[in-house]
Amino acid sequence: MMFEHKSVLLEETIDSLNIRAGGIYVDGTLGGGGHAWEVLRHLKEGQLIGIDQDADAIQAAKERLAVFGKRAILVRSNYEAVDEVLNSLGIGKVDGIYLDLGVSSYQLDTVDRGFTYRDSKAPLDMRMDQRATRTAADLVNTLDEAELARILWEYGEERFSRRIAANIIKARQKKTIETAGELVEIIRTSIPMKLQATGGHPAKRTFQALRIELNQELAVLEQSIDRMIERLTPGGRLSIITFHSLEDRIVKNRFRENENPCQCPPEFPVCVCGRRRKGRVVTRKPIVPTHKETEENPRAKSAKLRVFERGENK
Repeated sequence: MMFEHKSVLLEETIDSLNIRAGGIYVDGTLGGGGHAWEVLRHLKEGQLIGIDQDADAIQAAKERLAVFGKRAILVRSNYEAVDEVLNSLGIGKVDGIYLDLGVSSYQLDTVDRGFTYRDSKAPLDMRMDQRATRTAADLVNTLDEAELARILWEYGEERFSRRIAANIIKARQKKTIETAGELVEIIRTSIPMKLQATGGHPAKRTFQALRIELNQELAVLEQSIDRMIERLTPGGRLSIITFHSLEDRIVKNRFRENENPCQCPPEFPVCVCGRRRKGRVVTRKPIVPTHKETEENPRAKSAKLRVFERGENK
């Protein structure tokens, strides 16, 4: 199957970066290279560093971006290693960094990757980086009931998290849970039928939670934002597209903290804590897809783009 993924908020992301023709930009979630193609098209002498932990994504982007030659440097890694990647290339500051945190259409539609709940035979895999050994099946079959319930509640906001966790424990005592179909059936028996008729697929929240836990998506995001801001030149921008409230909340809060990090009591006439602002939040409200885009690409519906601009380095 070809690596196909329709880039979300493409024009808005490109506009948000204020691309400098000779600048250096980092695509931290390269995917098939849709955003990267547009960035490189706007560059004349600059470079783009594309990072992705998915080998299929790196190969697809390598083929797609070959026309740009050495101006496109692709690295198989996680964006949390942005410092290591840039240091290895002898690059200090960059003019822009962007992330598209959504699971790619390729990952969702490729059954063997195990992200989908729509194919009953799909394995419970969900690894973004297939070099990792732990899979979603390992979580489902080894975690205790309390930990499973916590994950489903915190990362999936699943109101029936305790019931689902309890039923997972019961089911795996009889047989190892190996496929999406087996897990979906457990979830269906845990949620009242009248509620399954509304709100989308009943397994959506559970699968999201397991994927986030397995790949440590929220922890990586929270730990990476400050480092990425530090890597920006003055006026450089960090643009992040999120797809659910948990991600968006982290981005919003980290951006606010970098804009106003002072911890002094409000009655203090001057700041004495020594924490300096790193720049400004460009997007007071997130940029969302147009109605036309969501009609053409329903998976874009929940996307939100937030942008931070680096101030003068002090």
